[in-house]
This record gives sequence, C-alpha cells and structure tokens, in this order.
Amino acid sequence: MPTPRRPLPPRRPPGPRLRRRGLAIGIDIGGTKVAAGIVDAEGQIIREARRATPGSQPREVERVIVELVDELSVDHRIGSVGIGAAGWMDLEGGTVLFSPHLAWRNEPLRDNLERLLRRRVHLTNDADAAAWAEWRFGAGRGEQRLVCITLGTGIGGAMVIGGRLERGRYGVAGEFGHQVIMPGGHRCECGNRGCWEQYASGNALGREARELARANSPVAQELLKSVGGEVDAITGAVVTELARKGDRASRDLLEDVGEWLGLGLANLAAALDPGTFVVGGGLCDAGDLLLEPARRAFARNLTGRGFRPAARIERAELGPRAGLIGAADLSRVSPRAGWAAGR
Repeated sequence: MPTPRRPLPPRRPPGPRLRRRGLAIGIDIGGTKVAAGIVDAEGQIIREARRATPGSQPREVERVIVELVDELSVDHRIGSVGIGAAGWMDLEGGTVLFSPHLAWRNEPLRDNLERLLRRRVHLTNDADAAAWAEWRFGAGRGEQRLVCITLGTGIGGAMVIGGRLERGRYGVAGEFGHQVIMPGGHRCECGNRGCWEQYASGNALGREARELARANSPVAQELLKSVGGEVDAITGAVVTELARKGDRASRDLLEDVGEWLGLGLANLAAALDPGTFVVGGGLCDAGDLLLEPARRAFARNLTGRGFRPAARIERAELGPRAGLIGAADLSRVSPRAGWAAGR
C-alpha cells in the first residue's frame, strides 16, 4: 500500500526575506530635526540621538547623518543603516529624485552615505518607512493589504501589500492627499484645487478654526482665549488640545475634518480594497474625537456598503518614531525584496 502523501502547506504570498539578527540604525530626516536610533529585530529602540536639520544643503545633511551614526555606534555593533526622508526616491532606493524640505534633486544619497559610513545603507520615503513599521510591529501587524495614512501638515500615504511596499510603476505611489475631493475647492500647494489634504489635515483644521475666530463667532471665544486673541496663533494642535478638554466648537471642527477623512478613505477603499487603514500623524492625538466621525463617514460613503466586507480603521500604534523604526527594519531586508515595482 503506498505511503499517503503529506498535504502541501498553504500557499503564502511572497514576502521579504528578513535578516532578523543584529542591530540597525534608523534615521528620520525632517524639516527641523534629524532623529536617529538603534533598533533591534523586534522593533525596540535601544538608544536615540538627534540633531537640528542643518539647513537644506545635501553635504551638510550627510555630515549630520555621519555624526549620528558614529555617536550611536560607539558601544554597539551595527549591521546596516536605514534612512527615511520626505520626497520621491527612485525604484532602486539609491537616489532622491526630489525632497520638499531639502535641496535634494536627483541626489545619489545612498552611494554617498555608503562611502562615508562604510556600511550598507537603505534609502526610503518617510511615509513608506512608517507604514512598514506599523505592518511589522504596530497596528497593521499581519494585514495582507494595508494602507497607512499620516495626518500632519498635509496627508502622507503608503501601502504594504502581500508583505511588500507598493510604490507604483515610477516609485511615487501613495500621494493620497492629492486626490481631488472637491473640484474647484481650496487651492493646494501642489497647484491643484480641492485636494483631500486641504480638508482632512492639521493645516485644514487650523484654517477652519481661524476662519471661525476671524468671524468673531460666539462659539469661538474659547479658541481666541487660548491664544490671547491672536487669531494667527490658532493651529490644528491648539484645536485638538481644546477638543480633548471638552470645548464644543473645537469638537465640532474635528468632527468636520473626520467626515472629510472618512470620505477620502471610502474613495481609497473603492480603488484599493485594503483590509485595514492605519491612521497616524499628529492629528491623531485627537483619538476617537477624529476617528469615530471618520468611521461613520467611511461606512456612509463606502461603495457597495452593506454587501461587502469593510476595512478596519485603526489608530497607528508607534507614534512619531514609526519612521525611524521602519527605516532601520527595512535596512535588514535583502536588496529589493521589500520593494514592489509595477514593471
């Protein structure tokens, strides 16, 4: 009698080959600061350091990165370095095509840093790094189709699909904040009108609050009092803090932003059909004051609602260090194994 054949294991989607041993340094380059940290294979930060961003010149930024890596490497053996920065990277992860904060235009940053550091360097967009961290260690753990949204000055975005970062054909996927959601609406810095980030970001929240205050609305008195009557000092962070303390006008403003957020997420669900949206960034300090209106608006605007499974909408877990953690972890990925290119 022939020996029964063992059943084949379930097919798994292709994913990255991770080097789980050893320490990596992650560096998050922002417009005002460069933050760095040693990250272990479980996503834990062992040690941190930071510097002010030294202007916009590439050589100066490279010098600060080298200083941070040297400082963190004194008592630890570091295998690789991951760099996360705002901007567009080429599909090979070697060149910064454009960065809004820095004077990087077709800058071969990876080769420059590998020569200076004598270590393997991985270069990635900061939103991609944050999404990767949430997929590996945070609110998106185990999700096969994850979309991450970062709510700050504008709206950043990234996708992890089948265990790989999806960057599109030309490496610039994830610019969700620039979907036109209100034709002829508010002018956006990108040049279009009515972009999503003009209605569902920290800047949008602050703008709406200032308009209410300038109209001397009786419901805006607490807003004005909180900034000593200086209307221009009202920001999204000010509104969020007052909303958390119970100010009714601030809560109403957050609810409006949450509804715009939910509408945009419903549009993304129609196009991308993710299992989970993870929403992070400074505006998420409002918690459910923002996310509950977003969930209601999402359910109300979802295509095929009532006849299809709906994505979960979760708050990011890793906070402002997500980009640093993700950049470090991506540097452990075998070359190009963590990237998906639509070639």
